Amino acid sequence: MGSSQAAGGDRKYDPLPESTQVPPPPSPRPHRPRPDHHETSGHLESVLSDPSLTLGARVRAASWIELKLLFHLAAPAVVVYMINYIMSMSTQIFSGHLGNLELAAASLGNTGIQVFAYGLMLGMGSAVETLCGQAYGAHKYEILGVYLQRAAVLLTATGFLLTLVYVFSKPFLLFLGEPLEIASAAAVFVYGLIPQIFAYALNFPIQKFLQAQSIVAPSAYISTATLVLHLALSWVVVYRAGLGLLGASLVLSLSWWVIVVAQMVYIVRSERCRSTWTGFSVQAFSGLFGFFKLSAASAVMLCLETWYFQILVLLAGLLENAELALDSLSICMTISGWVFMISVGLNAAASVRVSNELGAGNPRSAAFSVVVVTIISFIISAMAAAAVLALRGVISYAFTEGAAVAAAVSDLCPLLALTLLWEKYQKSVAVGCGWQAFVAYINVGCYYVLGIPLGSLLGFYFRLGAKGIWGGMLAGTIMQTLILMWITFRTDWNKEVEEAMKRLDEWQDNKEPLLKE
Repeated sequence: MGSSQAAGGDRKYDPLPESTQVPPPPSPRPHRPRPDHHETSGHLESVLSDPSLTLGARVRAASWIELKLLFHLAAPAVVVYMINYIMSMSTQIFSGHLGNLELAAASLGNTGIQVFAYGLMLGMGSAVETLCGQAYGAHKYEILGVYLQRAAVLLTATGFLLTLVYVFSKPFLLFLGEPLEIASAAAVFVYGLIPQIFAYALNFPIQKFLQAQSIVAPSAYISTATLVLHLALSWVVVYRAGLGLLGASLVLSLSWWVIVVAQMVYIVRSERCRSTWTGFSVQAFSGLFGFFKLSAASAVMLCLETWYFQILVLLAGLLENAELALDSLSICMTISGWVFMISVGLNAAASVRVSNELGAGNPRSAAFSVVVVTIISFIISAMAAAAVLALRGVISYAFTEGAAVAAAVSDLCPLLALTLLWEKYQKSVAVGCGWQAFVAYINVGCYYVLGIPLGSLLGFYFRLGAKGIWGGMLAGTIMQTLILMWITFRTDWNKEVEEAMKRLDEWQDNKEPLLKE
């Protein structure tokens, strides 16, 4: 409600005073979801468009509205992604208490195999975020369930291909030069993660489907309860039942399936999803190729980032003092990973805000959302960077007792702090607007043409070691962020609204999917 109205040939947005009572739409849909967020979003556009208010008054009022909308989404989303991270980490910790071999195997299985599948599935699920967000903003509720099912079909098919990677993980790890004993143990751990692939295939579309409707808190509650169950089951299965590595990974897979089933039950039973979930539809099997193109672009965008950091770790293993370099880099990347989980949750909230506003025809609100999330992101990153610098001398002792590692980590902390300041929050704009393919090209240039070659040059030729490798990574990160900031600054938000409306009008008039060939 309260979305702006177009007048004549150009899009002009009339101010909507707070006291104006908005009439109901001419063709109300039955079982309409809760309108709270649509009304507040329309009010945001009206505040930004109100000529009777001074610029300062508009900014203050709009900031308060946007902050409420953003944190309503961001806080539970951050909890969800942090708990997902903690579940994998706790499984690694349980495995590590079995012995050094088991710790190495679980670490290799998590970082070498599982992270690949996680990034691929999460990236492909971002297509749901773009399309469902825009459709929900335009009140095209009934198409959201079709997109959820279409994504689930596509990701499940991808899961069967990923299963081959898991099944043949041992020869793959041996090919990469891993010792036979570690590769064999890691393969056992990975076999237990095969059911998790298909949980990913359902979880990420479900998660994005709910986020597009500003329904985030239930996922946070479900994830929190599942974490408690996961910790209890892991202790029983690994230590009491003595199932070791295989038991640890099977419990992790089971925990993900608990999350999937609980979220699906919520969708089917909740009044809030009554208009967006109307049951299973054969439409889920149509238009898969067009949906695949956007999903693949999303996956490439995210995977190029994930692989970038994995390649840097492999490079560190080739340095002269490889053990010290790997230890210091892994500690710094773990710290960066915790902050990254906050950014992922914030990005998810921001992309929902942008796509909702574009679908609702609110260009000023979409642009203002980008400004607010960028400022909030910088504040959070600055606080994290300051904490890293303040604790640089002792931060490594949370991971190890080695003085040499502590000195190496302390030496890397200034670069880590700079990396945190340049976290890539503009991806939320790319997902909200559907620019995933374009951002994938940017990632190739910044990471693989600039970052990795420069890191190799600094690390090996100039003998700067881990600092040189991290410096190259930082250069690629800064270049990517600057390019995305410039593109965002130059974006014509009226044109983005028209593009979103065009997709929605095509579906409304022709009953075709929003994403066409």
